[in-house]
Amino acid sequence: MSDDAPEGLLEAFWAYETALMSDDLETLDALFADRPDTLRGDAAGLLVGHETISRFRGSRGGAPRRTIAEVHVRVVDATHALVVAVTAPERGGRGQQTQLWERTEVGWQVTAAHVAVPAPAVDTRVWRAVGDPLVRPGAGPLSGESVAVKDLFAVAGQPVGAGNPTWAAHAPAESSHAWAVQTLLGAGASVRGIARTDEFAYSLAGTNAHFGTPPNPRAPGRISGGSSSGSASAVALGHATIGLGTDTGGSIRVPAAYQGLYGMRPTHGSVPTAGLMPLAPSFDTVGWMTRDASLLRRVGSVLLPTAAPRPWRDVVVVPELLSLASPDVRAAVEGFLEAGPRGTGWGGDDGTLVEESWDLPATWPEVFRVHQAAQAWQSHGWWLRTRMDSLGADVRSRFEAAAEIDHDTAVQAADDAARARDAVRRLLGDRVVVLPSAPTVAPGLGADLGAVRAATLRLTCVAGLGGLPAVSVPLTTADGLPCGVCLVGPPRRDLDLLDLVAGPLRG
Repeated sequence: MSDDAPEGLLEAFWAYETALMSDDLETLDALFADRPDTLRGDAAGLLVGHETISRFRGSRGGAPRRTIAEVHVRVVDATHALVVAVTAPERGGRGQQTQLWERTEVGWQVTAAHVAVPAPAVDTRVWRAVGDPLVRPGAGPLSGESVAVKDLFAVAGQPVGAGNPTWAAHAPAESSHAWAVQTLLGAGASVRGIARTDEFAYSLAGTNAHFGTPPNPRAPGRISGGSSSGSASAVALGHATIGLGTDTGGSIRVPAAYQGLYGMRPTHGSVPTAGLMPLAPSFDTVGWMTRDASLLRRVGSVLLPTAAPRPWRDVVVVPELLSLASPDVRAAVEGFLEAGPRGTGWGGDDGTLVEESWDLPATWPEVFRVHQAAQAWQSHGWWLRTRMDSLGADVRSRFEAAAEIDHDTAVQAADDAARARDAVRRLLGDRVVVLPSAPTVAPGLGADLGAVRAATLRLTCVAGLGGLPAVSVPLTTADGLPCGVCLVGPPRRDLDLLDLVAGPLRG
């Protein structure tokens, strides 16, 4: 410990450490400079601004227990000093904490901090099982790529855990790979591991009550998006290059938008679901996420049926759909529309877009919700009926509501969904419609997600009800947060959509 530390600095340092270990949020807030440029970073990313840092602390439930092993002070000038502490976490190993302190009118305050902790052998928020690789591939066009497999797909020798420890404890090891897993292996991609999912894939948040929320490296302190959350985080973190997931109500498109990834939800039924645990079979699709458009297209060439390419007739913007987004996301999508199409020929002969008003029934999201819920209970009610207490509160409330849907209501919802499918396909025709992938950026950890889920389904149900292919393309808001724009096309034009994203719109 340095003896030449400026007066009051070490007292402030130890006050901070005491407050950290007691989760004294008021003192922690007071010891960090109340400025929009105050910084706090760790392996999960950089938080900017006192308000953002305060919100992060309030949502995490306290810091991991530790003691201070060493403290070193380097004086910068009369009002600034750097404090580097070696920490000893209770779980073992050594970490470091580096803080830049400033003498202000209220005393010493932290203006920038970085925390380093011993890396876990496996981040269990992201992975249920992982290897180097977990399953070795054959040789093919995807050689050198690695896959994070959502924990709904069969991987030979492994149980399907479905995001629920009670289910996983009794699940048998699978005897063979799911069709999508086997096909990717045969194309040369290795299986890096089995990635976490929301329980039974019945969520859009990624906040698994048992294993925690996978990190969102593009938006630290915010949720990852679900239910393909683990696969998305694995790709965003660089642990794998391909995230294999599912999209029933938006579980590829939403995490892709929240984490700045490309995401593909194919035409319903175009990729076989053999070896996949169902949620709502009439909506379930096998999808994938990548960090770049060209790999998204290459995966499509392996998983999707071949089709002769055809040019697009029109690209449609529907004001009623665009207006469902928050102002920052809407502005990002409008910027994409203004800059992306010009001169690419993807919106007609002159490269312009068609603006078209659609009279979208307000009942569609509820039709989707009820039809999905009835199928979810049919898929899993036999097991959950006496095990509801094994579920986290959010997913449990959804299954409890599903259990109350009577036969007549379920039949009516199925009929309404079939009519909605025909209607959205008629509206779209042989064109592309552009809409936000999700209505907002990723909400903060600890946020009330009920309203966010309802708003998200109003957008995502368009492709879901239509059984249509949809590609999420990453965008960035004016505040630097990831969001997404979604291109929805007619059925069986999946490869044309991927060609569009990997070609004229790339970058």
